[in-house]
Amino acid sequence: MSAPTSSEDKPRKRRPYAPRVPIEQRREQLLDAALAVIVSDGYDRVSIDAVAKKAGVARSVVYGAYENLDALLTALLDREQARAFGRLLETIPGAQDPRDPAAFASEAVRRMSAMLREDPDTWRLILLPPGNMPTVVHDRIEADRERFRRRVEQWLSHTLADRAGPALDPQVLAHALVACAEHFGRTALTDPARFDPPHLIDQVQLILSTIWPPSR
Repeated sequence: MSAPTSSEDKPRKRRPYAPRVPIEQRREQLLDAALAVIVSDGYDRVSIDAVAKKAGVARSVVYGAYENLDALLTALLDREQARAFGRLLETIPGAQDPRDPAAFASEAVRRMSAMLREDPDTWRLILLPPGNMPTVVHDRIEADRERFRRRVEQWLSHTLADRAGPALDPQVLAHALVACAEHFGRTALTDPARFDPPHLIDQVQLILSTIWPPSR
């Protein structure tokens, strides 16, 4: 019969060990972890403990990079806002002839599809927000949505200027196009197999070329 082991004999559970890395790299790692916690569990579940666990580091490592949870979440919000709006602007084709709306829109859809595939968590936060979204996050998302709508409206105003036939309101049309893009974006995130991107792009080009032929 073996002798009973004392508490001193039992192996202690080791705390996560975090190798030393440059502080900016560490901060990015922690922001990625915080984003993953929010996307999977919602804003209510994000905490220093949750971020540390997701990143595989000790709490002290998190506090070494960010003063507190508010500072970490503010940095995350700043990063995601800049990243998302920058990528949105990149979906507006620069080299495409704006007088050919079908080609212009289909190229925009192609770029948006790639954007969603490359950074799904950022877009889940925007298009499929977790419950109890803080007001400050909601307000920033709405402000950027409006900024993007105005960019689309400016393009439409330029494109429609020489169009013959009944007058189209660029503001109304911009709201409709952005809402449509967001709908298909949510579908791409929740049911990616429903619409194959090449097929969707072909359909956008076919529909727009039919109802809105290029102007010369």
